[in-house]
This record gives sequence, C-alpha cells and structure tokens, in this order.
Amino acid sequence: MSAIEHIKKNRRNIVEHYVQASNASAYAQTLSTLLPLGALWYAVSLSAQISFWLTALLTLPISLFVMRAFLLMHDCGHKSLFRSDRLNQFFGFIFGLVWGMPAYVWSQHHAFHHSTNGNWSKYRGPLSVVPATEYAAMSEKQQRKYRHARSIWITPLAGFLYVLWNPRINWLKGTFSLVAHLLKKKIEEPGVSIRTHAAGFKTRYWADANEYWQMFWNNVVLMSIWALMSQLIGAALFFSVYVASTSLAGAAGLVLFTVQHNFEHSYASSDEGWDSVEAAIRGTSFLILPRWLNWFTVDIAFHHVHHLSSKIPNYRLVKCHEEFKHLFLDVTRIMLADVPKSLKCILWDTEQRRIITVEEARLQKYPVTA
Repeated sequence: MSAIEHIKKNRRNIVEHYVQASNASAYAQTLSTLLPLGALWYAVSLSAQISFWLTALLTLPISLFVMRAFLLMHDCGHKSLFRSDRLNQFFGFIFGLVWGMPAYVWSQHHAFHHSTNGNWSKYRGPLSVVPATEYAAMSEKQQRKYRHARSIWITPLAGFLYVLWNPRINWLKGTFSLVAHLLKKKIEEPGVSIRTHAAGFKTRYWADANEYWQMFWNNVVLMSIWALMSQLIGAALFFSVYVASTSLAGAAGLVLFTVQHNFEHSYASSDEGWDSVEAAIRGTSFLILPRWLNWFTVDIAFHHVHHLSSKIPNYRLVKCHEEFKHLFLDVTRIMLADVPKSLKCILWDTEQRRIITVEEARLQKYPVTA
C-alpha cells in the first residue's frame, strides 16, 4: 500500500489526536504577537526624534509581526486557534484589524481554496495561473505582461493592493451601489421596507448581509484607528510606516502562499480525477525554514499537514508531522533558496496535470516566448 493510499484509508486516525485546540497556547500566541507589535509602534513614535533610518529599520520587525497576525487570523478563520467559536470570531476580528482584512469575509473565500485544493479548474491560486495552451495563444506582449505581473519584484505592490486598497475600495464601491439601489427602489416602491429592498440587492463584493457587516465594522474600526494613530504620532509618520510594513507583510504572505502550491510539477488536476489527499501530498509543499521564521509564520510551512485537516491548530502541526513523517516522504521540500525558482512555475500543463515554468513550456510543444 502506497503512502497516499494509507493516508486516504487512515486520514481520520492520523489527524484526530491533533485537532483539539488549547486556549492556553492560543492566548500565548496572541499575546506574543500583539504586545511586541504595540511596543514596536511605541518605538516608532520615539524613533522619529532620533533617526529616519531607525524608523525605517523598525518597519521590518513590524512587518514580521503583521504577517504573524495574519496567520493567526487564518487559524481563527478555520476555528482552530481557540476552542470556542466566539473566541475565534473575536480574535479573528482583532487580527483582521492588524492585517487590514475583514477576517470573516477572507475566511469564507479561503474555505473555497481548501475545498478545491489541487483542482486548478476551480481555483488557480493568488497568481491566477492559466493553462499553458492559453498562454501560448497570447501575443508576445500579453505573455510578457503575464510574466511581469507574477514577478517577485512586484509583490510589495500586490501586497498593498490586496491588504490595504482592495478591502477599502470594494467596500466603498459596494456600499455606493447599495445606496443607489435603495434610493431607486424606494422611489419606485415607496410602500416596501428598506430591509426588503436591501434583501434583493446583489453584488460581487459580498455574499450576504453578514459579510457586508463584517466589512463595514472592519473598515469603520480600522479607519478610526488610523485617525487615532495619526493624532498620536503624526499622520506622515504613521502612514509611511504602516503602508510600508503592511505592504511588505502582504508581499511575504503572497509569496509564502504561492510557493506552498506553485512549485516544479506540483499536482494540478482538473475536475476529472481530482483527489484531495493526493493534492495535499503532491500539490502542497513543505517549506524548510529557519526556526525564527517558523515562529513568525506559526509553522504554516508544514502546509501538507494543514491541508490534511484545517482543524489542526498551528501549534500542533509539527507534532503531527513528526509522528507520521514516514507517510510524508513524497511531499516536496522547498528551501528558502528554492523560492525564486518556485515562483517561476506559473503555467498549468493540463495534459500532464502539473504546474510548469514558461521555459519548460517553451521546450515542449507550446509556442511561447521565454
């Protein structure tokens, strides 16, 4: 029996001892993230009177703690950080403020990724990978634009757009459309309640009223914090550090997530024949990171275990891996030095059911530019 077959047969037994959350561990991770982050912001307020370079230097550890806050928000979204749903919702909201993202809305979208991991017909990752045949049909200019948009050098801009810009703009666009809808319907049907008119409103920015109110409170509270921090330490100082650190954290998060699924010949199935366990083992990488970076990323590098069961808290991933590491020998190991190479895997070979580079596609039958 192969390792993958063994995991399929014994999946529940493998994960059942590790899905129990610990509030003590969760609170320890929460405090070890939020308290140092608060201290770093206090140091920023003092650094402005000392040296611009000291302020710039403080931006880097702030970025790391913001990234850590995002990954704790990620666990809250899976309801795995704390034992109770209420605590996961509360602290997910708090971490969402640190990260800049409505936690509930993000978790709903992320749940789709977990339900379709490895099925590239349904979900193609943050890079929106296209089939090699589709890329080959592009003009040379379009191919060049596609490659540049997926360059590691553009990730800080992508991080800014993903974390800070899009959640604000999408909420505003959707809200203005909602107000316009309500005014129009109230004029047309004045006897119908506003609640009824609102129930008939559809938008791509949120799925239901719950998502809207999560977006509403995230934006209102977050922008209130922006105003308060601007008053306390000055708008120029606050926003220069805040935008830089959050954009860097967003860039790191995008790179981290990408290389956990985009690497040389990673599993990339269509609807037909898709298998979630095979996707977890052959379509998810195991990042070999320094211990300090594993701390900041709360062991999400053990991503193959996370995809076997998203209910396993981050602080139990390593133990699960260690107990069953003999079953994970087929999981691709990626070192930090391998990350740039993995980020070049931006095409989906639908025939071979795997992710490939542009260079590999060029060497095969696909007429593409390098």
